[in-house]
Amino acid sequence: MKKGERRKLELLQIAYKLFITKGYENTSVDDIIEAAGIAKGTYYYYFESKEQTLEEVIGMMIDQETEAAKQVLTAPISVPEKIIGIIASIHPSAEEQSIEGALMQPENVLMHNKIKKKLVEKVTPLLAEVAEEGVREGIFQCDNIPERIKLLLIACNEFLDEGEVTPAIIAVFIDMCEKLLGAKPGTMEFVRMLIGRGPEQ
Repeated sequence: MKKGERRKLELLQIAYKLFITKGYENTSVDDIIEAAGIAKGTYYYYFESKEQTLEEVIGMMIDQETEAAKQVLTAPISVPEKIIGIIASIHPSAEEQSIEGALMQPENVLMHNKIKKKLVEKVTPLLAEVAEEGVREGIFQCDNIPERIKLLLIACNEFLDEGEVTPAIIAVFIDMCEKLLGAKPGTMEFVRMLIGRGPEQ
């Protein structure tokens, strides 16, 4: 990694920590500059604005989540568990929710959509690889796998953006996964127990 790239990464990591501890809205460019011990001109050499810093911090988070998702590919678990493991690995941790929450502000809607598209582009090939493995093993029966995976990811993002995951949402998610991938009913039922909820009464 070149010196300039390393310096930019250091600034992103400083901004990331500040966004988590203070919140994005409560963190100013001056806060980042002070924490980094740099001149204002140095900051603006790497970033046009705080909004661009946020976009690149989220991009860094997506890269980290994608690396975590790749680890699931070789894990000694079943194909359906890999599907869920990858989906689970691409969502922010509890402490990162404040950063993700900044994207939900009206002024950041274009950035939000851009980042969601980037996430889908990065993760679709990983999930498609697992789905194809499932087809070979006879667990799934489906074609047009990349398109099905994209629909699954988009739906997951919308569900999770809603906030509380209710028993009804879990039931719909399980049904949707099974039907999209052509799995037998009950194949994804383990998801309900993973989330710690019993069947709906």
